[in-house]
Amino acid sequence: MSDLPRKAVTRTAKLAALPLGFAGRATWGLGKRIGGKSAELVGRELQQRTADQLFKVLGELKGGAMKFGQAMSVFESALPEEVAGPYRAALTKLQEAAPPMPTRTVHSVLEERLGEDWQDLFLEFEDKPSAAASIGQVHRAVWHDGREVAVKVQYPGAGEALLSDLNQLSRFARLLGPLIPGMDIKPLIAELRDRVSEELDYALEAQAQRAHAEEFADDPDVLVPAVVHQSEQVLVTEWIDGIPLSEVITDGTQEERDRAGQLLARFLFSGPSRTGLLHADPHPGNFRLMPDDPGPTEDTDGSDGSADRSGWRLGVLDFGTVDRLPGGLPSTIGNSLRMTLDGDAEAVYELLCEEGFVKETIELDPDAVLDYLLPIIEPAQLDEFTFSRGWMRSQAARIADLRSPAHQLGKQLNLPPAYLLIHRVTLSTIGVLCQLGATVRLRQELEEWLPGFLPDMEAEPDEMNEMEGMEGMEGMGSEGSAAGA
Repeated sequence: MSDLPRKAVTRTAKLAALPLGFAGRATWGLGKRIGGKSAELVGRELQQRTADQLFKVLGELKGGAMKFGQAMSVFESALPEEVAGPYRAALTKLQEAAPPMPTRTVHSVLEERLGEDWQDLFLEFEDKPSAAASIGQVHRAVWHDGREVAVKVQYPGAGEALLSDLNQLSRFARLLGPLIPGMDIKPLIAELRDRVSEELDYALEAQAQRAHAEEFADDPDVLVPAVVHQSEQVLVTEWIDGIPLSEVITDGTQEERDRAGQLLARFLFSGPSRTGLLHADPHPGNFRLMPDDPGPTEDTDGSDGSADRSGWRLGVLDFGTVDRLPGGLPSTIGNSLRMTLDGDAEAVYELLCEEGFVKETIELDPDAVLDYLLPIIEPAQLDEFTFSRGWMRSQAARIADLRSPAHQLGKQLNLPPAYLLIHRVTLSTIGVLCQLGATVRLRQELEEWLPGFLPDMEAEPDEMNEMEGMEGMEGMGSEGSAAGA
């Protein structure tokens, strides 16, 4: 019998309490815009009660409710600071912990999936979970060959709970929307719902993690733990230590914040090019900042990148949700970003129309589209950019303000399905960078990893080939004469 509260009536009642509780705090102004310069913000005591209620309900239910909470937590940077404080603490808890599954349930799952002698597979097994998430929890153990491992055990009934919660949440998405200004909650919930079957499939997760672990095996900046064993509802991977990114956000030095931000951006943009997969769950609970093991280096002036490593690597966890991109990130993203930076409004607009970002039935002013995009891509304009909650709030307020041209134009743009997950991952990553307050050389990562961002250099190689061809023909001419003679 599952210990996950999954009776439809029970879960629905708990989830229904969320919007009712929010609405009951009238001064919160739910149903109105939250963000920008609202003067009707509730006092800290009521804010804290709301935050506590949010965490209590989402954390207890796990499943889709908690999944939604984790997805929301990376966007707290968009909230006004007087509101964000109480919510930050409550939502951050969802990144690392939740009420644990009873030991008897854990043991029964392991016995069912690994066999009656499952304990023989381990030299040690800690019954107390080290982390709990939306569909499973992690236990630290020692595998029979002596390796320290993380054992992820899926909650019984997790699939039913995920679908039930997300269906229920979608019904009052409009009430939840004001929690994050400028963000449409309903597509987020729909996209999470569409990914349920994939996330529940530990075989797919193991496959994605193996691909990343193999590709990043010798990487000086990123560590992905190897998969040790996988069966239905159980996934065993190598254990990695390190500072959870949530702790770097709250207590890290500026050097640690900057390093974590740089590596997060590097992993986001390099992953699809190197593996054909995009890690699609970038909340802070899935990353660790780890002391670097530099090994021997041939020089110390930083020309090999050693100076950039700064003594830290990024450990990456949880590959349950990935976007499959065999050719890497679409070149359309890089092309449109480069054209926007160049100020080529007509070219940007034409490309957006071709890719379906502007529907055929809608006609927009190319210059207005450019004005809408430029503030958003500010981090790519500079050699380095300091992400901050203030910057995130300003962008959210600009788009959320019903009176602003940005809001009116944004409503007319379309997000094609192929770009939906990429868009969410990018926004989530930016949210984490703003939580870190990291100074990041984002343009450097875009130039190295984003297809289409750098201008096509085909002309120069063609000219070189033509010159080489002429030289070759000259040489062949003299040799041909000799041969003919």
